[in-house]
Amino acid sequence: MKLLTNEQMRAADAYTIKELGVPSLTLMERAGTALYLQAKTVTKGKILVVCGGGNNGGDGFVCARKLLQDGYPVTVALLGEARTAECVENRKLYEAQGGVVWTIFPEGEYSLVVDCLFGTGFSPRGGESEIFERINAYKKSGAKILSADVPSGLCDDGAAPSGAVKADCTVCFGEMKLCTQLEDGLDYSGTAYRVDIGIDLPEEDDAYAQSVSLALVKSWLPARKRNTHKGTYGRAAIVGGSQKYTGAAYLALSACVRGGAGYSSLYLPQLILPAFYLKIPEALLIGCHENFVEADYLPLLQADAVGFGVGATTEEKTKEILRFLLKNYEGKLVIDADGLNALSALDEAERDFLLSSKKCGVILTPHKKEFSRLTKKSVTEIIKNALDISKAYAKKHDVTVLLKGASTIVTDGDKSYVSTTGTAGQAKGGSGDVLTGLLTSLLATGQTVTEGGALAAYLAGAAAELACEKIGDYALTASDVVSSLGRAFLEIQR
Repeated sequence: MKLLTNEQMRAADAYTIKELGVPSLTLMERAGTALYLQAKTVTKGKILVVCGGGNNGGDGFVCARKLLQDGYPVTVALLGEARTAECVENRKLYEAQGGVVWTIFPEGEYSLVVDCLFGTGFSPRGGESEIFERINAYKKSGAKILSADVPSGLCDDGAAPSGAVKADCTVCFGEMKLCTQLEDGLDYSGTAYRVDIGIDLPEEDDAYAQSVSLALVKSWLPARKRNTHKGTYGRAAIVGGSQKYTGAAYLALSACVRGGAGYSSLYLPQLILPAFYLKIPEALLIGCHENFVEADYLPLLQADAVGFGVGATTEEKTKEILRFLLKNYEGKLVIDADGLNALSALDEAERDFLLSSKKCGVILTPHKKEFSRLTKKSVTEIIKNALDISKAYAKKHDVTVLLKGASTIVTDGDKSYVSTTGTAGQAKGGSGDVLTGLLTSLLATGQTVTEGGALAAYLAGAAAELACEKIGDYALTASDVVSSLGRAFLEIQR
């Protein structure tokens, strides 16, 4: 399923109207009809449609007219003047059916509020938060809220700086809106789905981000043949750990052995090696010198996938391992945590050279602060333009970027995926280590770097959801996610 930015959706609207000759009133009628049909599934009681003066409000007037024709007790509150020709026309049609238009919020209780106040063109102007609070007050009184296209107040980047309408359901016209799947959009959109209203897209499919759905991950995860052996599924290696961060390496290795690779190994400092004896008996343990010794890491060159950086610290040794891998390794390399810190700390010229001359496929797995250090952009700027900045960085350096957050963006600069599985319980230490271990294992089995990143993000989030069914968000730990990975795989393979 495609995920369009608000700008991309407006471009598609314009293309459909101007190039293909579909009247805007026709598209509005279809959008309003979709709202009307959804409203009928929610309630038989009193309905309030809150309209703005733009085309989003016009959609609301279509919805209200059709509800009125079906005998529903419906009221419209128009906040501001109808300013587009389509909105004016549909207000007239609604009033011609006997519909009443209020210019303030009417008193009384409603079982459903249809939010058609602002559409994809919303930008904060001040004073909107009180309006959103009034609409949300109906929800507190027991009403359901249905939003048209996007919840009013939600910006293109998924942020809601003035607050927003907290919808139970959002009907996206034409295509899903990316903002409903990012940042605050996850909390404000409720159940979001798309309705085809005949809008055609002017660009190729790869121009648009794609949602990581169950159907998609099923297509990426083939059934295993019975006549196989360990070597069939590749060699995965985790490189990291330190006296200060033993847990990071342990969690990554725990996830790695459950991710499907035939062999899993851990390269860690000799000093802490005894702490790992028999803790994960399925894995190989390789002790390394406290200082960088190239001979310690030469066996890594035979691995199909390497996950580097978890708990490695920011010492000079970490930079030396990074340099060694980027210069010599030819498999699939996951760079996370202190590996990313080491990459950021390199001189820009050296970093660019290492990335441009590498022989391996690279996936970087930063959270927003780590990505800020890499790109030299502020966290605020990254949040506001997460997809575009990720795509640009991936394209420039020929890498895949997996940007972690409430939603996970995975892009190689051409194809882009957004995974929304997961829970608030993952906002704890260790979650990123689990993802790195799982991703490394999946890459070793033969997954491509980009699709493997999207698959790992989906699986880790799905495992967290399954674990939370028993213990909830508050008590969830990274170890619980590892323990539920098997169930997550099983749900996909059914």
